[in-house]
Amino acid sequence: MSDPDKIRDLADIEALEQTPIAARLAGFGSSYDVFRLGAQRYGDAPALHFLPDAEAEAVTLSYRALFAQITRAANLFHSLGVGPGDAVSFILPNLPQTHMVIWGGAAAGIVNPVNPFLEPAHIAGIMNAAQSKVLVTLAPGADAGAWEKVMGLRDQVPSLRHILVVGGPAPEGTQSFDEALAAQPADRLVSGRRLRPGDVAAYFHTGGTTGTPKLACQTHFMHLANALMIGLAADFDTEDCALCGLPLFHVNAVIVTGLAPFMRGGRVVLLTPSGYRDRAVVANFFKIAERFGASYFSAVPTVYSALLQVPCEDVDLSAFNYGVCGAAPMPVEVIRAFEEKTGIAILEGYGLTEGTCASSFNPRDGERRVGSIGLRLPYQEMKIVELGPDGRARRDCAVDEIGVVAIKGPNVFPGYKDEAANRDIWVADGWFNTGDLGRQDAEGYFWLTGRAKDLIIRGGHNIDPAMIEDALHRHQAVDLAAAVGMPDAYAGELPVAYVTVKPGFKVGEEDLREFARNAIAERAAVPAQVIVLKAMPQTAVGKIFKPALRYDAIARRYGEALAELDEVAVSAGPHKIHGVLATVRIAPSRAGDEAALRARIDDILGAYAVRYEIVSA
Repeated sequence: MSDPDKIRDLADIEALEQTPIAARLAGFGSSYDVFRLGAQRYGDAPALHFLPDAEAEAVTLSYRALFAQITRAANLFHSLGVGPGDAVSFILPNLPQTHMVIWGGAAAGIVNPVNPFLEPAHIAGIMNAAQSKVLVTLAPGADAGAWEKVMGLRDQVPSLRHILVVGGPAPEGTQSFDEALAAQPADRLVSGRRLRPGDVAAYFHTGGTTGTPKLACQTHFMHLANALMIGLAADFDTEDCALCGLPLFHVNAVIVTGLAPFMRGGRVVLLTPSGYRDRAVVANFFKIAERFGASYFSAVPTVYSALLQVPCEDVDLSAFNYGVCGAAPMPVEVIRAFEEKTGIAILEGYGLTEGTCASSFNPRDGERRVGSIGLRLPYQEMKIVELGPDGRARRDCAVDEIGVVAIKGPNVFPGYKDEAANRDIWVADGWFNTGDLGRQDAEGYFWLTGRAKDLIIRGGHNIDPAMIEDALHRHQAVDLAAAVGMPDAYAGELPVAYVTVKPGFKVGEEDLREFARNAIAERAAVPAQVIVLKAMPQTAVGKIFKPALRYDAIARRYGEALAELDEVAVSAGPHKIHGVLATVRIAPSRAGDEAALRARIDDILGAYAVRYEIVSA
């Protein structure tokens, strides 16, 4: 059976799968082979464009030049004692050198991307878990804040032997990455290493502000498979150009706007070292897209909201095929407004580090169901299951029945580096428990309805509620504390905390929030509100019942948003299809202007991701 020209529905995905994935990956044994074969096939064609700033001329590397630099990086790390089981960590912004470290580190040993915005103790925890031997980071003059974090790592990470710096003179006890790179051969791997598909290529930490670091082991085969799966779903070719504005310490940037287009001979544009965090990038985004003939980009909802404020009427965006969003729920109104303003379709998707990066997308050439996370990618097995008390799958759920999302396939990881973290993560043989709740409709589209795990997602940034709760429990007046996500029109969710106060104590909500601000190291995790309750909702066995708090947070936020409207009441609760549903009740006295009132409510609440209904009281 020949491949379908486009992926429109589940039948097209199944047709693609008639060809075994091993046949499609013939010749690729590792991510290093993507660049080796790219140099052979595409030679001097551009692979990577780097913008030092939003309006600067780009620095361009061809496929041949990029492969040479990746080979030099692998040889440099080998010369520093890095072997197949050793980790190379990096704390870097989006630079050409970052790609050299990622793929050269994976060719010499195991690369370990680290979020530079984490606090030093958290960074040290990640590097100790990885047993990092080498660290590549910015020189002091390039980023004083980053260097301050690095200074103490030698004492905190006993395994660390070498620090290489980018972007400035090397301080005593370190080496210049660029100078050391230039001294290495570019025509071969000096180690003679024969990379195998099952070799671990990367350790990615699995959250932003989560407490104990968990390192997901990703193999070369996982990287190859997911890049292939994404390329098939997106129909990439050599004409494609990806704009990369998400950080390269995250799998989305590394795979969706990295390895996937590189595998097909496309081009990647690094949107300055800071990416979307650079305000000038957002202000000039559409002009940059026109300059490079960009065909797609990946971003979080906050970026799409910001781009709605940027003029694009005089810019040619005809090369654009779509934008991708998958890090957090996308408000329907933002999707509608962005597509209407730009003519660029948004493809909502879903993925997680444990599945390399992406597991599902709305089909590029088929029906896009707004609010869904789309169809599974080719070769990605994905289903909804009901779990038993032992955490194992009891049965597959029926159509539109809510259960736990489980994934299996060539992109699914073998487990976390710390074996203790692997307890209860498999619902059946090879089936990973994502921790997300969802349903699958009759046509195969998946819809997320909530989270079995408690993570709060703020603008694509994962926040562990325990970090907030632990901090508030240190306040002498706090009896119980629980943190949940509250809907936000810009960030998707904001953390809010609920507390009860010990008998005999009095404390104000703003005082508690100030205490949390001083006690929580990660700024993103500071609760937007602290709400004092007389009693905490609890289950029959005395556990805090967080769903009730989530419903309260939704009702409060929607009530605040609709405060200008008289005689409108908001509540929220469970829903068998959507997971959670807010209900806006219109008082009988407003019946005469109900149509206008409903339109105004739609205008206001359309910016939020949680579904709602409007009813007459």
